[in-house]
Amino acid sequence: MGSHDIFPPVKHPSPVIIAQDAVRRLPRVALLLFCLAYLLPGFVGRDPWKREDITAFGFMSSLADLFHGHATSWFKPLLLGQPDPGAALLPYWLGAWAIQWAPSWLAPDVAVRIPFALLLLLTMVCTWYGVYALARHPGVQPVAFAFGGEAKPLDYARAVADGGLLALIACLGLARLVHETTPALAQLSFTALLFFALANLGAHRRAALFILMLALPSLALSGAPTTAVLLGAGGAVVLAFQDRRTARVRMLDVGLILLMCLATAQLAAWLDIWRWRVHHLSLPDAQAITHLFVWFLWPAWPLAVWTLWRWRLQLSQVWKHPHLALPLWFLAVTLGTTICTGLSDRALLLAIPAMATLAAFALPTMDRHLSALVDWFTLLFFSLCALIIWVVWLSMQTGWPAQPAANVARLAPGFTFSFSGPAFAVALAATLAWIALVLWRTGRHRAVLWKSMVLPAGGAALCWLLLMSLWLPLLNYGRAYAPLVDKVSQLIGPTGCVNTQSLSLSQSAAFAYHGRYRLIPLQAPHAPACPWLIVDLQVIDEVKVSLQHWRQRETIYRPTDDGEAIVVFERVQP
Repeated sequence: MGSHDIFPPVKHPSPVIIAQDAVRRLPRVALLLFCLAYLLPGFVGRDPWKREDITAFGFMSSLADLFHGHATSWFKPLLLGQPDPGAALLPYWLGAWAIQWAPSWLAPDVAVRIPFALLLLLTMVCTWYGVYALARHPGVQPVAFAFGGEAKPLDYARAVADGGLLALIACLGLARLVHETTPALAQLSFTALLFFALANLGAHRRAALFILMLALPSLALSGAPTTAVLLGAGGAVVLAFQDRRTARVRMLDVGLILLMCLATAQLAAWLDIWRWRVHHLSLPDAQAITHLFVWFLWPAWPLAVWTLWRWRLQLSQVWKHPHLALPLWFLAVTLGTTICTGLSDRALLLAIPAMATLAAFALPTMDRHLSALVDWFTLLFFSLCALIIWVVWLSMQTGWPAQPAANVARLAPGFTFSFSGPAFAVALAATLAWIALVLWRTGRHRAVLWKSMVLPAGGAALCWLLLMSLWLPLLNYGRAYAPLVDKVSQLIGPTGCVNTQSLSLSQSAAFAYHGRYRLIPLQAPHAPACPWLIVDLQVIDEVKVSLQHWRQRETIYRPTDDGEAIVVFERVQP
């Protein structure tokens, strides 16, 4: 049964007028290279970064009993006695299993990145197939030509899906967060999986329902039970109004999905992972909201706005058009969650698959002038960013030009730069590929539907790859806790245990992993008398340390942040 047998014709005409020549799909090798160039950098060769990245790794390590003597419950994970404020479970389980199953020669922080790299890959796959399913709906097909030659439905759907995946990669806010091993990536992945299942419910009902049964609890166990229930229940209601099959089957699907949402809510309640995170927002926050949305979702949001304008006739009966209704519902929930939870970029991350979907449906309706504007802006922006990365690297390597190296020395005192042949080769190859891509895009060739997303996606992948190759040592020095832990270790040396007082979760995880110290909270019952005590400088005035037992030795600052430091005390022998 084809899609036209499932969906009856719609009343509003499609704004898409496009020929078969324009829907040639992006070569699979090129698309695969795009994805790999974006996926692998950031998962290879990087230290755990502060703060959420090293914190999540700390919880995974505790579950895997990597911090000996600090094993914790798999359903109530603790990091050196402190609970996770986000109440996530599944991401920590995945990381802990990766540590336990990894061979001994593979470092634990590298092992945990394997399942998270697969989660990012799952996000890409689900986005492509979700857009592909929505693009096969009769209501979004191109207008038929009088003498034939209009785009064929399957070819058209593939081309739109290619554009949707490129729009996902192009979003500026995606790169750093999806390369950290945190619950945010798991939430994004299972949100995309949920979107994929709902988009395919009409054409592949049984498989979609099975995937929904996996996606809803997985999203809840990743720390977003409210989002899971809202997306699932709302998605079911949205699809209930679609003109497909019989009313009995339609309402049966809605009932099954609502039942899954109820079971997910009960599971979250049983595991006690509901958290109230609503923040009070004032009117001045409107500027912060706009700033976050504009840069984080660029360049997908302007294209999404264009989609809503060009498809405005269908908006009057949006519930009959799943390519609009479903992503709009996902956007409403995720944007609302972002605003209500204090403008968290990690909450806004979940909006990107839906935003990329709407952006994809702008591509068949863009005129030549708008497409050229996107191309030239993208070309100038990413070329300038790449040039800056190369100039700073050259300055650190050779001392010319002098000012960038001086700025690095001022912002990262103590950092010593060294040349890496493999990193240079990768960066050079990526830059040459970007030049070739620009020449192809600006050359004379037949127009294809996804052409306007090639430069944004290629530029985003290029700059991220350059940062994770040329600048990786500098970023590790500036964003990781290893330099701070090394400086503390030089003072206290090897020791059996270290008492702690008021360390943050990220600091605790860093000292336990990088320093290999057995950390004992000072106020813990039956805490042993360790020879050293470390305290966060920010709370030193609130901490009551008896001078009778402790003598302050030194305050050690994190090299790239004067606002973060560790105060080291030495126990005084009675």
